[in-house]
Amino acid sequence: MAAVKVINHTPFVPHLPKDVPLPPSPPESTSPPPPVKKKTRKNKTKEKEKEKVKEGMQGIKRQGEQERGNANEQHESEMLQPEPLKPLTWTSLTDSNSNSHPPIFTKDGSHFFSIVGERIKIHSTSSGKVVSTLPGPQDDGHQDIITSAILSAHNAFQLITASLDGTIKVWDFLEGILLRTINLEQPIHHVCGHEKIKDHVFVATAKAKKKGSSAGDEQPKPNRSAKAPPEESCIILRVSLKPQNPASGAKWHKSSQITPVGKTRYTAGLAVSASGEWLVAVAGHKAYVAQVSALKSGFTKYVSPDALTCLAVHPLEDYFVTGDAKGVVRLWYCLNQGRPAVANVEKRSQTSELHWHAHAVSSVAFTTNGAYLLSGGEEAVLVIWQLHSGKKEFVPRVGSPIKSVVVSRSSAAEEEYLLGLADASFAFVSSATLKLSRVFSRIKLDPVTSSSWASSSSATPLAVHSLSSTLILPSSHPSSLQTYSPSSSTLVAELEVSPSNRVSRQEEKMLEPSRVERVVISQSGEWMATTDRREGDESFRGEMYLKIWWWDKKSAFWILNTRVDRPHGLNKVTSISFSPSDDIQLVTTGEDRNVKTWRIRSTKDKKGNVEVSWTSRSSFGFRLEMPRNSAWSPDGSLLAVALDASVALYDSLSNALQSTIVCSECPKISSIHFIGHHGQYIAVLGGPNLVVCDIINRSVRWHRRHDHPYVALVPHPYQDTFATIHHSPSDTTNGLMVYSISSSTPLLSQTLPFGIRNLVWYPAPNRFARSRMFSLVGITHAFGVVLLGHDISIADEASLSTKVLQKGQAVPKRSLFEEMFGVPAITDVSHIAVSSTIDTSLPWKSSETGSVFDTPAYLMPPMESLFDPLMDGFLKLRLKENVDEEYQSGIQGVSDEMTAEPMDTEEPAFIEMGKVSADDILDTFIPFFKDITGLPDYPFHSDTRPVALTLPTTPSSHHAKPTPRTVASQKPNPNASSKKQASAPSVPAKTGKKRSRHSLA
Repeated sequence: MAAVKVINHTPFVPHLPKDVPLPPSPPESTSPPPPVKKKTRKNKTKEKEKEKVKEGMQGIKRQGEQERGNANEQHESEMLQPEPLKPLTWTSLTDSNSNSHPPIFTKDGSHFFSIVGERIKIHSTSSGKVVSTLPGPQDDGHQDIITSAILSAHNAFQLITASLDGTIKVWDFLEGILLRTINLEQPIHHVCGHEKIKDHVFVATAKAKKKGSSAGDEQPKPNRSAKAPPEESCIILRVSLKPQNPASGAKWHKSSQITPVGKTRYTAGLAVSASGEWLVAVAGHKAYVAQVSALKSGFTKYVSPDALTCLAVHPLEDYFVTGDAKGVVRLWYCLNQGRPAVANVEKRSQTSELHWHAHAVSSVAFTTNGAYLLSGGEEAVLVIWQLHSGKKEFVPRVGSPIKSVVVSRSSAAEEEYLLGLADASFAFVSSATLKLSRVFSRIKLDPVTSSSWASSSSATPLAVHSLSSTLILPSSHPSSLQTYSPSSSTLVAELEVSPSNRVSRQEEKMLEPSRVERVVISQSGEWMATTDRREGDESFRGEMYLKIWWWDKKSAFWILNTRVDRPHGLNKVTSISFSPSDDIQLVTTGEDRNVKTWRIRSTKDKKGNVEVSWTSRSSFGFRLEMPRNSAWSPDGSLLAVALDASVALYDSLSNALQSTIVCSECPKISSIHFIGHHGQYIAVLGGPNLVVCDIINRSVRWHRRHDHPYVALVPHPYQDTFATIHHSPSDTTNGLMVYSISSSTPLLSQTLPFGIRNLVWYPAPNRFARSRMFSLVGITHAFGVVLLGHDISIADEASLSTKVLQKGQAVPKRSLFEEMFGVPAITDVSHIAVSSTIDTSLPWKSSETGSVFDTPAYLMPPMESLFDPLMDGFLKLRLKENVDEEYQSGIQGVSDEMTAEPMDTEEPAFIEMGKVSADDILDTFIPFFKDITGLPDYPFHSDTRPVALTLPTTPSSHHAKPTPRTVASQKPNPNASSKKQASAPSVPAKTGKKRSRHSLA
C-alpha cells in the first residue's frame, strides 16, 4: 500500500536566455596591415562610386528588413501572446520512502502501523486500507525520516517513534495526539523497550559530529542526512521518557536521565530479551550483549563469521537469532553464560545454524509460542523453521523480495504472518495453510530494483487509458506493467507482458530479464502496443517483441492479440504510435533505418467466426537516415518522422513524401509533436534546442536554445501550448516551462524538486477539458509517480481522521471448536458481524448516539452497559395484545371447508409448554388408543387370546375394501366419552379450531 502526499513548494523563475543566440563575431586578424596607397584623382572617383552603390544597397536592405518587420508585426498581432499561467502544483501517488522496519500490530491485532517517510500510517488488518495517519512535518510530527517505532510496554494505546531528526515522540494513536517529545540532538536508528523497564527505552544513536545546545522553546534543527553508512559508529543509550522540565511548556524537552551503555558499529538490530535482563545489539560482524542491571559494565562482544543483517529475540526463553549477509540464520545461546572478568572483550558463543537462503537474510521473527522461526530475503520466499526438529517449510513466490517479517498479535487462534515487500506491498500468510491469504498494495515500484534495470534503457513505459481512467505504469519487475487508478487510489491489475522466471540472482551476477521499454494506447482505448526486449550475450541471442493487446470490456483486462518477433530485426525500436483516425494504423521506427506501418486484418475460420489480428502494411525509409521518433497529425492524414536534422511528412494512406522541413538549428532531433488541434505546427526537440515549425509555410516559426538539454515535451490537446521538462544544474531537480506557438517567451517557468523520466498528459475533469490548465503525470528519477497540474483533486490519506480507527472492524475471532472442526454452516446470531449497509435511520446510528464512540477506548463505559441500548435499536418490543390480534387474524384465514367443533372460549389462547408435564400430554392420547382397540378388526384385544385374522373370500383379482375405522368423535360411545372427560387434563394441549379426523382408509 503508499499514500498521496502533497508537496509544498515555492515556484522559482530562472533568468531566461536570449531567444536566438547572436552569431559569433569574426576573429581578429594577426597579419600586418596592408600598405597605405596614396590617393589619386582616379582613386577618389572610384571610391565615390563605390560609396553610392553601397548606400543604395543598404537602402534596399533596410527597406526589405522594414517590410519583413511589418509582416512579422502583422503576424504577431494575429497571434496574440496568451497571458502567463499560474505555477503547477503536484501530488505524489507513491510513498515518499519505503522503510525496512517491520510493521507494528496493535494489541488486539485489528490494525497495524507502517512507517512511510516522516509519517506513520495506520492500516486495517482486514482490508489493508489506511484508516488514519499520524501528523507529519507540517504539524507536530517528525521533521526527518522515521527509522523505528514500538508500542508502549505499559500503555497499549501509545506509540513511541524515533527519527533521524534526533527526537523521540510518544503518541496517543487513537486520537492522533502528540503527548511529548524528547530531543537527543543526534540521529536515532533503533529503539526498543520492555515491560519491566518502566518509562525508559534503549536507543541506538549516531555519533554526533557537532556538539551544540539550543533553547528549550526552539524547534531542533532536522538532520537531513540519509541512512547512515555501515562504517558509521553508533552509541547505545538508555533514555528516560520523563522530561527534564515538564512544567516549561516547551514543544520538546530533554530527557531527565540518559545512561550510555556502549559504542558499536552501525546497528542492524536492537532488542531486549524476554526476561528483560539482557540488552542485545547486532552491528557489523559482532553481537553486543549487556546486562540491564549492570549497564555500566558495558557490552560483551560475540564474533560472527559474516556481517549480521537482522535480529530477533525469543518470546519465552533467553536466546536470540540473527541473519547474516551469506544467508545463514544463527541461533545464539550466550545470554546465560557467566560474564567475563574483563569488560569489552570478544568471545565465542555456542550457536546453531540454519542455512537455506542464497543471499542476505533481510528479516527474522519468532512465532508467538516460540516453536517456529520465520526468515525472508531477496529470494522472495518465506521460510518457516521448526526449531526442535530443524525441518523447514516454504511459502514461495510472494511477489517481491521480503524486507520484513512480523507475526500478528491478534488474540484469535490462528496466527498470520505479515510480510513487508520491497515494492511497498503487504502480504498476509495464513499459518494454517501457508498460503497468501490477502495482499495489499497501491503502486508496485521498487526504487532499488527499478533503478538497476532502467539504467540500460532510456525509455520508461508510461501511458493513460481513457476508457478506465487508469495509468499504465512499470511494475516492480521489468517484464510487467501495472494498472493504477488515481481516482480510487487502488492498484487495479498487473499485466505480465513477458512471462519470465522471477528467480533470484546467481551468485553476485544479476540475471538479465526481459524489459518492457515502450507502451502506447490508441485514442479509442481499445488497443495497446508494447515493446519488450532482452539483451543477448555470448550464449544467448537477444529477443525483441512487438505485442498488441486488445481491451476486453467484460473482464476489464488486456488480452494479447498479436505478437511480432523482431519487428526491426535485432535492432531497437525507437518509437511506436497509433494513428487517431478511424482507419487505425500503428507505426514503428527502428535503428534499422526503416519506418513500418501495421494494420488490422480480419479473417474468418471454418465456422464463420471473425478473427482480428494485426499484420504488416508497409515499410519505407528516407535517405538511409535513422528515424528516431514519429507523430501523427490530429486528423490522422499526415505522418511526421524525425530524422537526423529534418522532419519528413508522409501521406498516411499512400506513404508518399509530402514535404521535408530542415531544422538546421537542431542537428540531432530526439522527438517531435504536433501542437494544437489544427495540426499546423510541429515542436521539435533535440538536446538543448527547441524549434517550432510551421508545416504550411514550411519554415521555422521560432527557435530557442536552453542552457541544459530538454527531457520531454507534452502538447496541450485542446490549446496551442505545450509543456517541456529540461535538466537543471542539480541532478535532483528539473525545470518545467510552458510555451505558446506565438512566441519563444515561456508562459510559465518553475523548478521541480525532483527529476522526471517520462511525462504524459493526464485527462483533467470535464470542467477543465477545454481550458488552458495543464494536467500531467510523470515518473520521477526515484521511480515515484507524480501528478502535476493547476487543479489537483486527489484524496490525501494523510488528512484522514483518527476517529475512523475506532470504528474499524476487527478481524473475526474463532473459537476453539471452530478452529478444530471449522466454522458451522448455521452460526449463532451473536457471532454474525453487523453489516456496514444497515439503514442509517436506526436510533443507535444517529449522530447523537454515534458521538459516544468518538471518545478514546479507555474512557468509554463497559460494553455491558451499551449492549441493551444497542439491541433496542434493532429489536421491536412485541406486546401480548398485538400477538393476540395477529393470531386472530391468522385464524380467520383458515379455510371454512374444514369441519370444526365449537371451541371453549374460556380457555386461554396460548399455553406455556414448560408448565405442562409429559404425563398430561400422553394422557390426552389415551381415549384415542382405546377407541382403536375397540374396533372389531383390531388384531389384539385386552384379553390374552389372540384373535384370528380371516382373509376375504373375494377373488384375488378384486380386493375388498377394508372396513372403515372411525374415531370416537364419529362413533358415539357414552362410556368412551365419559372416560375421555375424566382423563383429559385441565388445560388442553392444543387450542383453536379442531379438524375432524377422517378414516384411515
